Amino acid sequence: MEISTKREDLLHGLYLVQGVVERRTPQPVLAHVLMESDGDHVAISATDMDVGLRCRVPAAIKRPGSVTANARKLYEIAREVTSEEVTLKASGAGWVDLHAGRSKFKVVSLDPKDFPVLPLSAAAPAGTTIKIAAGTLREMIDKTLFAVSSDETRFNLSGVYLESGDDGIRMVATDGHRLALVERALKSVKLPRGIILPRKGLVEVLKLLEQADETELTLVIAEKDVRVQAPEVSFFMRLVEGEFPDYRQVIPGSTRATARMNREDLFGALRRIILLASERSHGVKLSLQKGSLEIAASNPEQGEASEDIEVAYPGEPLTIGFNARYLLDVLNVHAAGDVIELGLTDEVGPGVIRGSQDPTFTYVLMPMRL
Repeated sequence: MEISTKREDLLHGLYLVQGVVERRTPQPVLAHVLMESDGDHVAISATDMDVGLRCRVPAAIKRPGSVTANARKLYEIAREVTSEEVTLKASGAGWVDLHAGRSKFKVVSLDPKDFPVLPLSAAAPAGTTIKIAAGTLREMIDKTLFAVSSDETRFNLSGVYLESGDDGIRMVATDGHRLALVERALKSVKLPRGIILPRKGLVEVLKLLEQADETELTLVIAEKDVRVQAPEVSFFMRLVEGEFPDYRQVIPGSTRATARMNREDLFGALRRIILLASERSHGVKLSLQKGSLEIAASNPEQGEASEDIEVAYPGEPLTIGFNARYLLDVLNVHAAGDVIELGLTDEVGPGVIRGSQDPTFTYVLMPMRL
């Protein structure tokens, strides 16, 4: 194979696959990308067997064929060279020559026949199909992914749950201490069952969506995997096996006390007060009274801090403790200028957070004893 392509295009394609390739593996080919001539493009593929990606980069194909090369080294070379054009050429068994201006590299290559066959063929895959705007999918992932459990032993909580809603789709994530739920209206969507999308797969999907907004994506949901199709990129991820818990039991049906406040006021105060909170629990105490909310933290080894912010709250005094990190996480995905609504039942019940700009986004947070 011999191809010539723009450095910028090659760099972008190699950037997309960096998180997919397996760094430490008994199969050396999984640390490589497969590059195949495809009409007037070169297709770049990578996989760790659980997720996989193929992107097409415009190229002048001088001699068709396929080669592999170490994904990280190829990306680093493409990032450092200054020439606008890059030429890749298979030069005998086990080597790829890369020329960029006055720079020349000779990179080890493995047999392309050893590269796994990915479920990303051009043929239409079987499964349930969902059409969704890239911006909508990105927003739904942003508002749930941070709540996924990092505990590897709780495999059924290691991803985001996707299911059909009343008029669209719903994404839910929880780690047992908090829960994030977001819904979006989509026409004619009916999934036969709920599925769990893996964290790693969604992190890589976000990279695909960084500069996409109105682009329409196709999600094809099969029995054991999901395929995401964009104009020049195809991606698949294997579903997490297991039963997602009944999240509806966690969301309070109603709250006794409701306080409303500016997102920036709460976000700023929490960032300051957490400086003197326990470094282990990050616990802060929220004390509500008419018209104000006091946020306080104490750490016997370092000191204490408190700050009042103005809130709309007409109820009786109420004090509750929360993990400040968990509060900052959800405020970070709310838009600037949002009005945050904090709903509480009592001092030991879960808190419910919603924003005025997206009423279908619900966050439930369990309290802490302080």
